[in-house]
Amino acid sequence: MPQFQQFPMPDTAEGLTEAEILTWHVKPGDAVKVNQIIVEIETAKAAVELPCPWDGVVTELLAEIGQTVEVGVPIITIDTDPSGAAAPAAPAPVAAEPATNGTSSGKIGEEMPGGRIATLVGYGPRAGAAKRRARKDPAPVAVAAPAAPVAPPPPAPVAAPAAPVAQPGGYVPQAKPPVRKLAKDLGVDLRALAGSGANGVITREDVEQAVAAPASTPASTVSTADNGSRERRVVIKGVRKATAQAMVDSAFTAPHVTEFLTIDVTPMMELRARLKTSPAFRDVKVTPLVFAAKAVILAARRTPDVNATWDAAAGEIVYKDYVHLGIAAATPRGLVVPKVRDADRMSLRDLAMALDRLATTARDGKTSPAEMMGGTFTITNVGVFGVDTGTPIINPGESAILALGAIRDMPWVVDGQVVPRKVCQLALSFDHRVVDGQQGSQFLADVGALLADPGLAMTY
Repeated sequence: MPQFQQFPMPDTAEGLTEAEILTWHVKPGDAVKVNQIIVEIETAKAAVELPCPWDGVVTELLAEIGQTVEVGVPIITIDTDPSGAAAPAAPAPVAAEPATNGTSSGKIGEEMPGGRIATLVGYGPRAGAAKRRARKDPAPVAVAAPAAPVAPPPPAPVAAPAAPVAQPGGYVPQAKPPVRKLAKDLGVDLRALAGSGANGVITREDVEQAVAAPASTPASTVSTADNGSRERRVVIKGVRKATAQAMVDSAFTAPHVTEFLTIDVTPMMELRARLKTSPAFRDVKVTPLVFAAKAVILAARRTPDVNATWDAAAGEIVYKDYVHLGIAAATPRGLVVPKVRDADRMSLRDLAMALDRLATTARDGKTSPAEMMGGTFTITNVGVFGVDTGTPIINPGESAILALGAIRDMPWVVDGQVVPRKVCQLALSFDHRVVDGQQGSQFLADVGALLADPGLAMTY
């Protein structure tokens, strides 16, 4: 007897409430195995591949590519007993939870109890997640098929609606795959339809009637009579939505102060050239960002306030005895800030290799949500775009951010003579609740001094 399991959208990182379907790797009728990747989603933090929690056969995809789905809402139905070998079971909804063999703490690639390999940290809905967001019509996520067909009760007479009623954003329309495809081809939003089929299932006739009915123009529709096709609108979601909210929260919560410093980094560039010929660095990509990262780590030892956090709820300033260094990276999906964990424990060579791996992963869109959480200080390298400097906004949860500008050949006074030198501008924004002007100025001066004369690192 078939056993239908519905897999809900999991919370892949702390605090996420929704995700967008990027790509389905399966279709109805496909056989699937435990831990097989079935779908790629985009959360507010990163793109994540979700593995299947059961063996079985896909019977229905409940969400389409491009659709945003709330955490806890089913996205796929799988028949876990397509051969009908299992004993009949009474229909009863059960909690949907991926098979974790009693634990969810395994790290990616590690073997968990029972021999299963963990593929996603924090995979599956957490206990108590349903209490975080209420839904009007929560659907059961696992139902055993009844032994015999049951006729639906006769519907109560109701007045036909004058127009389709839009459903809540987290609502998953009940429709068969051919009907979903028809609606997609005709440009019909299934969430705006009231199904006439049994138990509210949307039928082909419902879709065709929606196309034939005269379309009403809502008051909020934007006229394009004057602009034609010279404008386009993109829904604010995913990484862009999360970044915008974080920047607004930071800008209007932490009192920002930004200071600037112009420095001669010729000695740093000369050291970089020497390292390229060194056997230890021959296969390592050493960039100005690597030197800036090392200078930030060393300077933070003398000014720990820039590596602290303002905890308003507890009324405390939390000083960190470690540096989780965030690097702002532009990706096709928007701005992300992955972290180099315990960067303060790394040598210059290890730091260079870590930054290179971080940049490659971010460009490929493979940065995991966990890699973007828990930073203590951030660097944004605007110099790669030919920009001299800026006024960066502090990453939420941190107290300072450094902008590294472009390195240019400029006239500079050395021993009373004007000579061409490699010159760079730095900009430091800091939270004035945590960092006083003297502390911020001292930190920026230390970073600048280390870049202007790398030999000073021996004295720190």
